[in-house]
Formats: sequence, C-alpha cells, structure tokens
Amino acid sequence: MQQYQSDVEAANALKAAYQQIRAEIGKVIIGQDEVVKSVLISIFSNGHCLLVGVPGLAKTLLVQTVAKVLDLNFNRIQFTPDLMPSDIIGSEILGEDRNFKFIRGPVFANIILADEINRTPPKTQAALLEAMQEKSVTAAGVTHHLEQPFFVLATQNPIEQEGTYPLPEAQLDRFMFNVALNYPTLQEEIQVIKNTTGSVKPEVHKILNGKQIVFFQQLVRNIPITDHVLEYAVKLAAKTRPNTALATPDVNRLLSWGAGPRASQFLVLGAKCHAVISGKYSPDVEDVQAVAKAILRHRIVRSYQAEAEGISADQLIEKLF
Repeated sequence: MQQYQSDVEAANALKAAYQQIRAEIGKVIIGQDEVVKSVLISIFSNGHCLLVGVPGLAKTLLVQTVAKVLDLNFNRIQFTPDLMPSDIIGSEILGEDRNFKFIRGPVFANIILADEINRTPPKTQAALLEAMQEKSVTAAGVTHHLEQPFFVLATQNPIEQEGTYPLPEAQLDRFMFNVALNYPTLQEEIQVIKNTTGSVKPEVHKILNGKQIVFFQQLVRNIPITDHVLEYAVKLAAKTRPNTALATPDVNRLLSWGAGPRASQFLVLGAKCHAVISGKYSPDVEDVQAVAKAILRHRIVRSYQAEAEGISADQLIEKLF
C-alpha cells in the first residue's frame, strides 16, 4: 500500500479515489448522485447505510457495483418472514469427529446487502445488532470477529406494509444514514433504459481494496475539527430532543422523541468525510448540514401533531438549521 508523507497528501488521495469511484459507479448507476455520495461517505466513515425506495430504483445493483469497485467480499441476504438468526450469523454443527464446529453464515463478508430488511421479524433483525456495532458475532458463547472493513447496506420498500415488520429504534440507530431514493428524471430514465435493454454491459474497474479503505477510515478520524463546528453538530442533535434546554417550542410540539449521542458522533464523522471529498482539510457548518438530514431523519419520532399537519422529518430538520 502506498505511503503518504502527510495527512494532507493522504486527504488528497482520498478525494481523488472518491472521484474515480464515482466515475466507475456512474457507468452502471445513472443519476442518484446524492445517494452514491451518501453510501461512499458512510463507508469511509465506517458506518452503515439504509436505502429506502420503491422497487426498481437500482438499490441492489448499487450495492453490488460498490462491492466490485472497492474489491470487497460481498454477500446478499434476502430477508424473509421465515429467516432465522442462525441463517445470518451461522450455527454449530456436529462434525464427523464428534466435535462441534462453527459454520459461518453470510454475515462473514466485507459488504452485506440486507435486502428488504423489514420483511423479517425483529428477532432476526436483531441478529445484525452485534455485527453492526461490535463488528463481531457470538455463537454458543464464542465471539467471532468479522473481517475489516465491514458494512451493512440495507434496503427497504417504504410503500408496502403488508408482511413487513417496522425496524426497532435500536436497529435504526445502528445505521449512520437513512438515504431516500427518488425516481430518476426523464433524461436519466431514458439513459437507464438504453443501458439495460442493449447487449453491451458496462465493466467497472477496481479502485481501492480493503486495506486502503481501512486506512482512509482512520484518516477521516484524524481530520481536525474546530470546537465551534463540533459544538454546532452536538447542539443540532440536542435540539431534536423535546422538553430539554435547547428544544424550541416547535420541537416540543412536533417531536415526541429526539436523536441520541450516536447521532452527534455520526454528524462529526460525516462532516469530516464530506469535507475531505469536497477538497477541504477541516469541516465547517455547511459540511454538518450536508449530512444532517440522512443522519437525523430516522432518529426523530414525529408527534401526532406533526403527522396531522403533514410536516415531514426533513422539514423539521431544516427548521433546526
């Protein structure tokens, strides 16, 4: 792996690699620029990402393409109502030598695509909690560490409620980003149809490997941040908590629950990464705001009043800016 003379040189290398990765992904994924950006920020910040969108918006294809470009091991888990925790983390079996041995499940990979994660009961969803937070799994009292880097990129269909199970708050809080996918523009959809109905399939090239990603994750943590920007990020998360010192009357009226300290951590890490890929060596308030919606929207609970007035989570977050 290449050695860098300084953090500034390494930051420039991360920015260049990010632009190359975007270009490679763009061969397959048309449009969805902000979605791709959010996924890559979550990866370089060592976070997980929840992709929410209706069927057919290339959520699964995006994750597969990211795995190819980053040269990482990739496993897809199709979540269904009858999926069991052992189907994810693995289980012990009795071998021919009469000793139990652990058979690893699909969670032992660098990138896990948790496809339609809300189609399985909370008991099975919870099998991912330890893996996402501790980067390990425990079976029969033995802890097995996962290979780094490790990311969970989950997809969820927001419009179909039959046969689904809402994600528990503890599960949602493990995701750094909740990214909403929208329909493509007319021109983007025309290009998508051209690319997907012909005989030529675009090939993507590998840009980074696992060791380089782990190095850049540490680099993001080393990026300096001024006290006033860090305080802004912490206050932004604290403002979402009703009936606390920083809560406004609007927050008290429109929110029944706010974001916890993990949101503050992700706001700082996300701002650092956003700054580096934007060509800056220290984040400012704008970098915090750039990642705030995707970090906070799944961590705040709207009140009945907000739902009755049709005020979305994103609108509430904008009020806090």
